[in-house]
Amino acid sequence: MNSQTEQNVRSSAPAPELRIVPRKHLGRWAAAAAVVLLLVWLAVSFAQAQIDWPTVQEYLSAPALIAGIGLAIVLTVVAMVIGLVLGVVTAVMRLSKNPVVSGVAWMYVWVFRGTPVYLQLLMWFNLALIFPVVGIPGVFQGRMIDMLTPFVAASIGLGLNQGAYTSEVVRSGILSVDEGQAEAAQAIGMTKLQTMRRIILPQAMRVIIPPVGNEVIGMLKTTSLASAIGVTEILAEAQHIYFVNNRIMELLIVCAVWYLGAVSVLSIGQYYLERSFAKGSSAKQLPPTPVQRLKAFFGTNRKAMR
Repeated sequence: MNSQTEQNVRSSAPAPELRIVPRKHLGRWAAAAAVVLLLVWLAVSFAQAQIDWPTVQEYLSAPALIAGIGLAIVLTVVAMVIGLVLGVVTAVMRLSKNPVVSGVAWMYVWVFRGTPVYLQLLMWFNLALIFPVVGIPGVFQGRMIDMLTPFVAASIGLGLNQGAYTSEVVRSGILSVDEGQAEAAQAIGMTKLQTMRRIILPQAMRVIIPPVGNEVIGMLKTTSLASAIGVTEILAEAQHIYFVNNRIMELLIVCAVWYLGAVSVLSIGQYYLERSFAKGSSAKQLPPTPVQRLKAFFGTNRKAMR
């Protein structure tokens, strides 16, 4: 066997199998350890603080606070319905080729995004100073102060403010849909309204839902501002109680627990709603479930430790 043959035999021999070693992410573990230590410190601090935990447990089921969180949820639903309707209408108006229509929509967004929602609530609640009487002469007339109750004023104020923000979200979602979709729909004889309702908006929902879901969660927390105009939501009810028994931190912890519970439910609903609307797109856009994330995290770190 000559040298050329030996070289050919060596080159044809199978290469040794290489072991792939995942990169060790020491920074992740260090950050996780720091977070755990911080949580332990917070837990110890709260445990050693002068907090009457039996009082917290007692007021978790207080009827007044349960009614308060219920009122906050109802106010959130009403305000978001107003905001979503106004948001869609305003977004379509902003995209109109009519300069008057688009200008009015732009002015609405500019005014309600440019002023604090707290200020808007106060102005709506005191609208009777400008319009003492409202109605149609000869048909119906009533005092504004009687019709514009604190709940109505809060619903209108929060809803109009939310509509300005939602309109920008809806407008960005509509613009994310390819223009060819609208052209194809018009080519088969669909009207602009049919095109928007059946073609554009269903596709735009993938872009619209995540930020709108965040807006719903934010609205639930923003309802606490309605206590400034006399709406007795959960925070206002808690203040009424701790002004009497002086259990300030205990009542605030109860409010925090109720808010966290409500926000958690909304977050879960938003999460699965996003997955539902993402099914028609590529698989990469489907967000993993929390269980899948945990499996991926611990699976990767097990391989790294081998």
